Amino acid sequence: MIFLILKQQITGKMSHLGCLTINYDTIEQPLLLIQGICANLGLEMGTNLHLAINCAAHELMDYSKGKYEVMMGTYKNAAEMVDLYVELINKFPSIIALIDPFRKEDSEQWDSTYNALGSKCYIIAGTASKSISKLLEDGNIGILRCSGLIVKHTNQTTMSDLVEMTNLIDSKKHIAVFGSAEGESSDDSLVDLAVGLGVRFIKLGGLSRGERVTKYNRLFTIEEELVQNGTLGFSEEHTFFYLNEEAEKAAMAGELPEPPEPIFATEVVEQSAKT
Repeated sequence: MIFLILKQQITGKMSHLGCLTINYDTIEQPLLLIQGICANLGLEMGTNLHLAINCAAHELMDYSKGKYEVMMGTYKNAAEMVDLYVELINKFPSIIALIDPFRKEDSEQWDSTYNALGSKCYIIAGTASKSISKLLEDGNIGILRCSGLIVKHTNQTTMSDLVEMTNLIDSKKHIAVFGSAEGESSDDSLVDLAVGLGVRFIKLGGLSRGERVTKYNRLFTIEEELVQNGTLGFSEEHTFFYLNEEAEKAAMAGELPEPPEPIFATEVVEQSAKT
């Protein structure tokens, strides 16, 4: 419903991921727009709806300037980006995840952002993380300080790889986010895998491409089946399992006590795109 209203109210192009791309004057403007639509629909941000921002920092980097272009003509260095994210989360506590807030090269800023926001939202590594095969080979996901990783099902990834990768992430006290790959088909098995393995989120992209909509429809079908069977899980709030540096080292070594068992069902993370 929110997506349909956005399409009616604003003019924008559709990205190859099915996302609506718009021009804006401030970083906050798109969030305020969504906030206003939710208010008109009687939805409360942070209660009925939570947001995740796909920062896609690797796409924002202007290598000639060595800075991130957060808006057309507006550039910020890595340290300034940390301040931007902190300010944004403080203004909009309904944002519960930042995906790829930096390139993997900016490891110091990953640390700073995780230290500042790890107890308030999930810091997720997607493009910034290693490939699944490399992660499984090393048996270590602690390259960047983050709350979890995006796991994509590509042609080079087997079902066994996905199961093993999910178990590895869980064992390191991080969360797994299943994500759609670019240029994929309408196969919706990724949704069944995500629900079956109990991953925290699934990242499917926008609602303007058939191969993406197919997966949303499958997710809704599974939800209906779980409701009918009385097995659908719920959670009233998100729990951010922040680890300080010592605790994170212990987690990577498998020495940290288990966190509270999650009780909420897989959720959907819509993918944003650079304007």
